Amino acid sequence: MTSLAVLLDNALTTATELPGGGRDIPDPYAVQRELVDLRLARGETVVGVKLGLTSKAKMRQMGVDSVIWGWLTDAMAIEDGGVLDLGPRIHPKVEPEVAFLVRGGAIAAVAPALEVIDSRWLDFKFTLDEVIADNTSAAGFVVGAWQPLPGNVDSLGVQLILDGEVAETGSTAAILGDPREAFAEALRLAGTLEDDWIVLAGAATAAVRVGPGQTVRVEVEGLGNASLKASS
Repeated sequence: MTSLAVLLDNALTTATELPGGGRDIPDPYAVQRELVDLRLARGETVVGVKLGLTSKAKMRQMGVDSVIWGWLTDAMAIEDGGVLDLGPRIHPKVEPEVAFLVRGGAIAAVAPALEVIDSRWLDFKFTLDEVIADNTSAAGFVVGAWQPLPGNVDSLGVQLILDGEVAETGSTAAILGDPREAFAEALRLAGTLEDDWIVLAGAATAAVRVGPGQTVRVEVEGLGNASLKASS
């Protein structure tokens, strides 16, 4: 019988959807690890981790009281200002984040970031276990310019801009009250964070759907901006 990880990997590589909403997954993180191992077997490299459900509203919506996490690989990285290839995507969305650079198990630098999420589950509908197994919908990320961690990152204004128009506004306070708390959670959940890894702390606003030729930019107060353009 084909494993769920293989089914999810096939969905990823062929840009097809799997019906979700009711699968019994006894150990979703084991499926997630198998899924990531399939990517590593194709030559990808782990470059960091990402957190999900870092807002209290999202936790209440999913009926949980803790965050979830997944893996980032080098194949997911998009250069700042670069192109998001929509060819292998199903229903891509982009959300604004704060990224941390790891050194010695601690925060070495901070940057504005965008995460591309693209669930392999049909119509973006899934249970908590299903999204964990699907590596928390990880599909891509952009990191802006790194800079030293300022004294306060817990209440910075955030704008998500689509084709020059503000689509979402929020605050870094939406990320566990303080994005540094997300870094601590990443360290606890992953067990170890390697030097030069990236930690995506979680979304500061709702995600927006991105279509062919559209440009998405995040602006974080005091940290700068990062952007991508979807392929035509």
